[in-house]
Amino acid sequence: MTELTDLQRYEFKRSLEEVRKLSGRGTELISLYVPPTKQISDVSNYLKSEYSQSSNIKSTSTKKNVQSAISSILARLKNFKQPPENGLVFFVGHKSIAADQTDMVQYVLEPPDPVPTFIYKCDSNFFTEPLEGMLEEKETFGLIVIDRGEATIGLLQGKRIVPIKNIPSLVPSKHGRGGQSARRFERLIEIAAHEFYKKVANIANESFLSQKELKGVLIGGPGPTKEYFVKNEYLHYELQKKIIETFDTGYTDEYGLREMIEKARDTLKDLDLMREKDLVQRLFEEIRKADGGLSVYGEKMVKDALLIGAVDTLMLSENIRKVRLGLVCPTCGARKEELAKDSTEEFKCEKDGALMRNESVEDLVGELHKLADAHNTKVEFISGESEEGELLMKAFGGITGILRFRIN
Repeated sequence: MTELTDLQRYEFKRSLEEVRKLSGRGTELISLYVPPTKQISDVSNYLKSEYSQSSNIKSTSTKKNVQSAISSILARLKNFKQPPENGLVFFVGHKSIAADQTDMVQYVLEPPDPVPTFIYKCDSNFFTEPLEGMLEEKETFGLIVIDRGEATIGLLQGKRIVPIKNIPSLVPSKHGRGGQSARRFERLIEIAAHEFYKKVANIANESFLSQKELKGVLIGGPGPTKEYFVKNEYLHYELQKKIIETFDTGYTDEYGLREMIEKARDTLKDLDLMREKDLVQRLFEEIRKADGGLSVYGEKMVKDALLIGAVDTLMLSENIRKVRLGLVCPTCGARKEELAKDSTEEFKCEKDGALMRNESVEDLVGELHKLADAHNTKVEFISGESEEGELLMKAFGGITGILRFRIN
């Protein structure tokens, strides 16, 4: 199976977000899922049959819109001798734009995972459920930070740390009693500790064994408790085999999970999360220099640097949602470009106040990626869900870079 590039994953995610928002009147939106094993000729024949049956639709406008959507898909299918490696997904139909107005929309997607089954669905919304899980990070690690006072269990899923449960302990602290009373009390402490470790293990077993892509388990905490927990094999034997390493942390709460991931840098250095941390850390080191070092940030500054080939690594947040609109005034002919959230954002002409018309729409990430490719610049997508990604988006609008050489 061919893996999607970061840009393709971004474009797929962006398209899916747009498709989810759309709605039509009645049943005018067609969702078609074509598995990689399905013959294109079989799909075409199925659609021709649906076209014939749609002539029975009572509403003239609905019938017309459904038939035009089917015709559009049939025309697109002629470009394929066979489905791509992961199959094809079509979202085609007429979206509602006003009380009695509709507008044709067409999306043809190649999903990141194989389409499992043939689906044809006509509804007032597009059917996106089969695609929802395809962009979830597959690589997962189990996380446990533990001492006698408490434990916290979580998951590292791709670039996200997901806390599952914090478990306070009821284990009594040490005491100053002597003699037989002391020995009896020590036994009670050990029994309470044993029960606490079992409880932690049971929750971890339940949480981790259900993860199909679990790569390993990391265990941390202050003091010797973590080693005792591992040595005495409290976890399920399948998880016990997946313990990678133990790490010293100062905390056993949610912050302790993050602290452990930092300590595990070398162990997890091949993970995207670690690469992101190193990249963002390098960027901040450059920014902290008196002259700004080799850093560049902000849409205009980064674009100018890309145009002269000065950017070594372009870093883009996966959460950027902007398009560049090419606008023209229908009355005076004035032209300008504007950045907008989407193509529906409206702008007025500065000369005569008329509503300007969109002549072109280009996704900002796609535009910057194209410039980077033209100048042999590496492109790194930074997850919006990591701490580094959140900071990159809030502080710099999600557009930054590390330069090859200083520029004015």
